[in-house]
Amino acid sequence: MSLSGFATFTELVLERAAELADADAHVFLRDAGPAMAAEHLTYGELDREARRIASVLQLHGVEGQPVLLLYPTTAEFLKAFVGCLYAGAVAVPAPLPGDAGQEKRLSRTSAVIRDSGAKLVLTDRANAPDIALWLSRARREDVVCLATDNTGFGDPAAWQPVAARPDDLAFLQYTSGSVSDPRGVMVSHRNLMANEAAIGRSLGTTPEDRFGGWLPHFHDMGFIAHLLHPLWLGSSSVQMSPTSFIKRPVRWLQAIDEYGVTAGGGPNFCFELCLRRVTDEQIEALDLSRWRLALNGAEPVRADTLKAFAERFAPAGLRPQALYPCYGLAEATLIVSGGVPDAPFTEKQADTKALERDQLAAAEPGRPQRTLVSSGHVTDFDVRIVDPAGYRELPAGAVGEIWLRGDSVAQGYWQRPEESDATFHGTLNDGETGFLRTGDLGVLEDGELFVTGRLKEVIIINGRNVYPQDVEFAVRAISPALSHGAGAAFSVEAGREQLVVVQEVKGEGASAASLRVLAQQVQAMIGQDFNIPAGNVLLVRPGTVRRTTSGKVQRTLMRQLFLDGELRGEYEALDPAVHAVVRARDTLLGEDLLQPEPAGGRGRPW
Repeated sequence: MSLSGFATFTELVLERAAELADADAHVFLRDAGPAMAAEHLTYGELDREARRIASVLQLHGVEGQPVLLLYPTTAEFLKAFVGCLYAGAVAVPAPLPGDAGQEKRLSRTSAVIRDSGAKLVLTDRANAPDIALWLSRARREDVVCLATDNTGFGDPAAWQPVAARPDDLAFLQYTSGSVSDPRGVMVSHRNLMANEAAIGRSLGTTPEDRFGGWLPHFHDMGFIAHLLHPLWLGSSSVQMSPTSFIKRPVRWLQAIDEYGVTAGGGPNFCFELCLRRVTDEQIEALDLSRWRLALNGAEPVRADTLKAFAERFAPAGLRPQALYPCYGLAEATLIVSGGVPDAPFTEKQADTKALERDQLAAAEPGRPQRTLVSSGHVTDFDVRIVDPAGYRELPAGAVGEIWLRGDSVAQGYWQRPEESDATFHGTLNDGETGFLRTGDLGVLEDGELFVTGRLKEVIIINGRNVYPQDVEFAVRAISPALSHGAGAAFSVEAGREQLVVVQEVKGEGASAASLRVLAQQVQAMIGQDFNIPAGNVLLVRPGTVRRTTSGKVQRTLMRQLFLDGELRGEYEALDPAVHAVVRARDTLLGEDLLQPEPAGGRGRPW
């Protein structure tokens, strides 16, 4: 099935529907007690449903306008997304507001509709009443909410084809940073087609591949790789909800087995979750021999996790070379780099002291070291490693900001010209311009990209660069009470730059004394392993540390919550200068007197 001659993703889907009408385009696995019920959507059904939805969109005159898509399942979402393509509307995938009572999700979706300016919301009839109520409370009476699965909604025969152009916007991909200020990345048909081709070249995918996952459809990896790439290939996808995966991670692996999934993955944490929660008996019943691409991306990749996962699931037929680290970001549509399929991933033992000086050097025996995992080769972009302060291109072996140029680089941020110019039009000190500034730090060695961290999240103490993910990983290894929780490390200014560690702790009913011992162990480890003072440790309840929809720790948000005095620990060990900054209101109101104060910290037992 040729890919030549398609100028837009709309043209491609229309062709796929004509050639593969009776073949599955998508399978959604719905919770049905202990089992999963499969809902099949063929290419022919997807096309008819999209035409039906598009006919209504055309009556509302939304060509070129944003349309918010709020769906609980990927099957209904795909119908609406393709309907937007057929009508020439700009799809805006977003999470259902207030799902399961989550205030964070409500805030994020409210911010998305506010930023996008969408006047039309598509959903299903089960969620339409709640969404209408949400719009009313948000005083968005100007927004129309439509349930696309209502009987008699639209007529496929009434749809009129729209002549989409390569530079027309296909969708807005909202970034998952601050919930109050998400930014809509403008992805054109040209961007999408270029990145789907890049995914195909990096992963070596064919129509014989089947993708399977659990990532949300409003997350770039879940959307573009797991849902749209199979359509680009003329293949199919299998998807379950994130909730189904979190409740029972083995369901993802069972789906990979049952449906012959060859490609699919997620952030590093989902592999760790499988390691912890899938039993030996469940592994004995699995066949993962057809899983050739276990994608690991969207957050720092851990070599220890990859190796442990390969070893643990080897009895199920998983090959070690199936573990596939990759790197991408929404501003580049999705994929930037990946390894060689069917080849072991590359790792490097790097000298920690050299990394602190922004240099990559091999670790020497007996010296502190950090294991870096290669994200593979960058094949479809012009990539540069750049000094983020002086905009000077750096040589191989130097750590700097990753800058990119290529057809996959998106058009900018929706209605944010200044931010778009700063991010999407980076200029080197020699005048060469047109680069995407990724905000990620990395280094090139022998043509391979090693991502070392986020520029804005690097902690600089005493002139040294400390990577927060290294601190977080080391803290979790101290005790089983900390190993299953999330953590966030960041710095604050209080007379001098100081490290703050926030770590979830398991163990309801733990005493203040036991929490104090844990905090002291954290402080001692950081002082010994990182050679920096760690006067600030907050042990918090499970679920306190904020994550994005893909599981990435939101360190910037956690730092702001801490500075605003909204982040509270069940046990706190705070430097006096930091305490004066973040607990000033408590001291003023005398609330500090209500807290027990064991030696070395402040805490209260559960």
